[in-house]
Amino acid sequence: MDEVYYSSTRDSSKKYKASEAVLQGLAPDGGLFVPDHLPALDKSLEELSKLDYKGVAYEVMKLLLTDYTEDELKNCIEHAYDSKFDTPEIAPLHQVGNAYYLELFHGKTIAFKDMALSILPHLMTTAAKKNGIKEEIVILTATSGDTGKAALAGFADVPGTRIVVFYPKGGVSPIQEKQMVTQKGDNVKVIGIKGNFDEAQTGVKMMFNDKALESELLGKGFRFSSANSINIGRLVPQIVYYVYAYTRLLAKGDIADGEEINIVVPTGNFGNILAAYYAKNMGLPVKKLICASNDNKVLYDFFTTGKYDKNREFHLTISPSMDILISSNLERLIYRIAGNDAEKNAAFMKSLRETGEYEVTPEMREGLKDFYGNFATEAETEAEIGRLYKEADYIIDTHTAVASAVYGKFVTDTKDADTKTVIASTASPYKFTRSVMRALDKDDASLTDLQLTDKLHEVSGVAIPPAIEEIKSAPVLHDNVIEKDEMESAVKGFLGI
Repeated sequence: MDEVYYSSTRDSSKKYKASEAVLQGLAPDGGLFVPDHLPALDKSLEELSKLDYKGVAYEVMKLLLTDYTEDELKNCIEHAYDSKFDTPEIAPLHQVGNAYYLELFHGKTIAFKDMALSILPHLMTTAAKKNGIKEEIVILTATSGDTGKAALAGFADVPGTRIVVFYPKGGVSPIQEKQMVTQKGDNVKVIGIKGNFDEAQTGVKMMFNDKALESELLGKGFRFSSANSINIGRLVPQIVYYVYAYTRLLAKGDIADGEEINIVVPTGNFGNILAAYYAKNMGLPVKKLICASNDNKVLYDFFTTGKYDKNREFHLTISPSMDILISSNLERLIYRIAGNDAEKNAAFMKSLRETGEYEVTPEMREGLKDFYGNFATEAETEAEIGRLYKEADYIIDTHTAVASAVYGKFVTDTKDADTKTVIASTASPYKFTRSVMRALDKDDASLTDLQLTDKLHEVSGVAIPPAIEEIKSAPVLHDNVIEKDEMESAVKGFLGI
């Protein structure tokens, strides 16, 4: 099989095997690991349409994680996509007209992060064995809401690992917070910071890039890695569900073999839509990648003008997982449209770090033709939840609603109402009960967010997920809230250093 090696977006001179990139998470120079090429799918779409989710996962992931043996990779997949998902389809499609909502929330923590974070611990512990790693792996993660719980659930009590999750206190939904602070496991720690997600993410990256801290940790038997979408072990499994969605449409006869589809993704850190872009570049017939933003529309402005500028007001919205102004995974796209020029990319990232902005060249903007960007306001997001419920008796969460509303704008702008379109449905409406019920004009201020889940059940007829039932009476096990400059000392305290 064609071997794929990884290098940093900021220095392409050193090559790493896939398992080494998964273990490290972030490249030593602060860049992100990218494959030296994107191999083409080596099974036809027709052949893939006859496989189940695990089968498709293997056929996609084997192409990019080339130093994992067949047995190792199949073992990781088998342990990841099992009965922790509440449907054998793993990621079913819900059709409304020419739009197909790809439900990525049927895992343990009812958000799309489960799709990759169910397998990452297995990829990582397998990689540690392959590479003779003796140190305990310390997963450091910043979350805007969903990654945190999915990572905690994935790594809880996994031998040879510990995990520390930082989240913006007051910047996640009450249910997201309750999911995290009730997490069991001797190896887990959840910490709120007085700041926003970008500040939490910056703090984590600073620890990754601190060579003195790295040396100190190694001396004590620890090494850092990441469960954020900056880890290539998160990104590769996300490519799978776009390929899977296409092959389900093909199997049902809703599209012809080779027919192009559109993909819409509610976007914050850019990892989920980047996975769709990689799928397209591996041969999936995708016409347009539709990047949907909320009021924090830094990505919409970038696709419109070619200028990335994080110097703006930060908005707390009803789609909090997208409340991000520094979209880390965009760096992988910038590297690619710069002609895989690490030096050029490093200069852009230096400018972002020092001035908060950069502007790509007209030639690079040509490389963005695959994308369409737009955004939905809070009012438009709420209206879309109401519209889908009224017209299709289908209830979506606030992030999926951003994507759905932006898809409506795309159709208006391009007049392309005929192309079958997959909309990434990234979380269960039960995760954002208050906002969803308010959008349906059925809110009850006398009830807590968790109590409102019973009302949402009455309205939707959809069973309350076990993830919600479990936290209703679960005790709070993590109540630390710190200043953002105390993150390093909090990690050291947890590790007993």
